[in-house]
Amino acid sequence: MARLEPFAAIRYDPARVVPDDVVSPPYDVVGPAERARLADTSPYNAIHVEVPVSDPIGGLDQYQNASRILHGWLDTGIVRRDPRAGFYLYRMTFHDARGQLRVMTGLLGALGLDLHGAGDVLAHEETIPKDRLDRLSILRSTRLNTSPIWVLSLAKGLTAACREALSQITEKSWRTTDAAGVVHEVWPMTDERRVAEIAALVASGPVLIADGHHRYETACTYASECRAANGDTPGPYDLALAFVVELSEEELSIRAIHRLVKGIAAEQLQDVLVQFFRIEPAGEDLVALPPTSAPGEIGLFTRDGFKLLQPLPALEHAAEDDLDVSRLKVALGSLPSHELSYEAGWHAAVAAVRTGRADAAFLLRPVPVARIERVAQDGRRMPPKSTYFQPKPRTGMAYRSLED
Repeated sequence: MARLEPFAAIRYDPARVVPDDVVSPPYDVVGPAERARLADTSPYNAIHVEVPVSDPIGGLDQYQNASRILHGWLDTGIVRRDPRAGFYLYRMTFHDARGQLRVMTGLLGALGLDLHGAGDVLAHEETIPKDRLDRLSILRSTRLNTSPIWVLSLAKGLTAACREALSQITEKSWRTTDAAGVVHEVWPMTDERRVAEIAALVASGPVLIADGHHRYETACTYASECRAANGDTPGPYDLALAFVVELSEEELSIRAIHRLVKGIAAEQLQDVLVQFFRIEPAGEDLVALPPTSAPGEIGLFTRDGFKLLQPLPALEHAAEDDLDVSRLKVALGSLPSHELSYEAGWHAAVAAVRTGRADAAFLLRPVPVARIERVAQDGRRMPPKSTYFQPKPRTGMAYRSLED
């Protein structure tokens, strides 16, 4: 079963920095322009170690530079290690895609890595090797978990336990509001009894990786490297920083990740799609797939307008399972050479076609929580970029050192 341990976080000194100036989104949702803006906000912004750049003057590559920056912060007291180990209660308050006010309550802890495949940590998506190599280089250089893996606990009652613990804390939170208006708050929780109770609760079942598959696989690779170098001795590298939330529809907000295709003629696209789908017109006011739409139905937007793609039996037989992303994977794999990219926002995906950045946008529905759990429990994985959990926990709320 899942192993979650308390840890003494490295955190910013609240007397030295303003939270809004130093936290950042996780690396995988930060583009070059956003990275530059965050870096200009403060020399202590988390982006300097989360998405580092090289230092030509000092002769350092980006990973060496991240380590130099981190140790500079430590030496000058910008960040410091907490005196006591504990869990860190983490609350996000936000409005979901329907405009409803939501509160997600979980915690940060050190998650034990399932190095031997015992089923303690379940994955649900495939990963891309390039991203794994980048994260591994960061880890080797800084020996720091900069941003958490987001995992979902199958233990019922975790939300209630976190909220109960939070009700007993009187100190102010470390609080920041991101660009989307999401309020992020963290409180240290060092009460040994509560820490033990929550650790036991999480240990009552496996956890499922919601976001951070690359970070998790990278952590496992790094732990294996360290063990191979020191006679298989256990160490802090056997765990990774994790944001843990109960697997619950009430707690989670999941968006689909849409597919953008560029570099293919309309006639070629049509010739392939008719082999797998019945293509029906849709109104120009289509902004999301109707809840009553047929199973497997996928939206399509091109310069000719909106269409609904209804899978044919040939596609159902060819797909690995009955997931929309798996069906679409088959169809896209049959297209002539093209560029494929991803977009989590429905309107942004449509805008990409309108502005010429893409020739076609394939629009998907979010994968239900129960389906995600079933895929993971079955030992299968969805195609990359199948789910987008939101909002994302911030990088810089708490770091975890891998040095004793």
